[in-house]
Amino acid sequence: MKKKTIYIYSSMLFIAIGLLSCSKFLNDKPQSSLTTGNAYSTATDIQNDLIGCYNIFYTDYYQWQNVLMSDLIADNAYLGGGGDAGFINLSSFNESPSNYNMELTWSQLYQGIARCNLVLGNIGAVTDPSMTAAMRTQITGEASFLRALHYFNLVKTWGGVPIELASNSVDPSVTHKPRSSEAQVYAQINADLYIAAADLQDSYGSAALTTVKATKGAANALLAKAWAQRSDRNYDSVLYYCNKVINSPAGYSLVPNYASLFDGSNYFNSEAIMLVNFIAGGPDANWGVELFLAPYDGWQKYCVPSHDLVNAFDAAKDTIRKNASIVFWNTDGNGNPIAWADANWNPCQDPTVSIPFNYKQKHPSGWSSGDDYYILRLADIILLRAEAENAKGLGAAAAADVNLIRARVKLAPISASLSQADMLTAILNERRLELAFEAHRWDDLRRTGQAISFMQGLSEYTYTCNGGVPSAPTKIAYNVDQYHLLLPIPEIEIQNDPALIQNPKY
Repeated sequence: MKKKTIYIYSSMLFIAIGLLSCSKFLNDKPQSSLTTGNAYSTATDIQNDLIGCYNIFYTDYYQWQNVLMSDLIADNAYLGGGGDAGFINLSSFNESPSNYNMELTWSQLYQGIARCNLVLGNIGAVTDPSMTAAMRTQITGEASFLRALHYFNLVKTWGGVPIELASNSVDPSVTHKPRSSEAQVYAQINADLYIAAADLQDSYGSAALTTVKATKGAANALLAKAWAQRSDRNYDSVLYYCNKVINSPAGYSLVPNYASLFDGSNYFNSEAIMLVNFIAGGPDANWGVELFLAPYDGWQKYCVPSHDLVNAFDAAKDTIRKNASIVFWNTDGNGNPIAWADANWNPCQDPTVSIPFNYKQKHPSGWSSGDDYYILRLADIILLRAEAENAKGLGAAAAADVNLIRARVKLAPISASLSQADMLTAILNERRLELAFEAHRWDDLRRTGQAISFMQGLSEYTYTCNGGVPSAPTKIAYNVDQYHLLLPIPEIEIQNDPALIQNPKY
């Protein structure tokens, strides 16, 4: 288990510099209180609001829903969770604009944007002599990065969304806006990230600070991902920004032992570009792990690894990453048989049959985990560079990057002579095994035009229990169409903002 002393030290360090804490930062404010009447006269006012910008990482989206909205929608996981209607619809491509989970994601991401807007909109008015030029630059860079991150998560989920840069106002003429185009949203993301990349430092003198705060490396990594994910992607730009990260003065490098990335004791490592930091056993803990892993609760956990994902690990003979990502149990942790029937793995609750769990975070600790979540890490960027190299016809370079990742987990190298199509298949599979349950899979499939064919081609099944005997399999129909690649705008947002227009066919 993670050593709590590391996190106590980190919290004290962040408090000492007055910019960031590993604990929860600010209590949530109702939107109506974010007004231009708020006074900003001291450096502390702005520093406190910056802490609030980071605090959004403790909400549902960044704790667990982002994983469901990627690995669950795609081919990595079944829903589990005992039948949550909102996520059932999400996993079966029967999404509804009234889905509460979608509204929660939308509202939390815009809440994060609103907090960044407060900082960026008010920092220029602070004349406190303690607000040095260096501090002003640093805070501007961090808030700009965080705003770009939230807009990135919005645009890749819904397409063009309203660009709100003044949400410290409650005036409907300011806050009720039509949707911008996807290209306009990405232009705003780029504008914020260019500021962040110019203003931020490569590192902050300690691994803890460098991994939890926005850095140049984080800004360049998100620029690479944004240029890849947009419809008018530019692989020259992807390659440029991937190289900025890989060759950064921060000295990012792959850790030798893949499993150590997720053992709970080594999060502040050379591969972590940015992560969300939690402290076990208190108000700053990670409750999301309990929703993935804790069978002793007596109810089925969410994001149950799929047969297809397990088969992909086995086909690759990838035992290292499989064991770090998935655990099979047939008891609840206290020696009792698991109490629920699993329609995909064990419909008759046979005590000799094990059920898999998402194991990327390993210490649920009764809704009070200290396990962290990676926002950005180097392996993702190396494999994204391979994708860009392959798209540009640089097959040997792409193979070399893939083989860097494979060598760490003791897998044989792929051939540099693969066709461009086969190389893309190899890269996608490598990303799947490397990044399972880190909220990348659905983005990867959509970005490369594979989502519809992959999902329609899946052979996944459910079973019922008939007198203690599993039934014949029923194939799951993944009726994915082009319009499913974007989610419906939450209905309540359209009701509240007449300028919003729904995505097609919802």
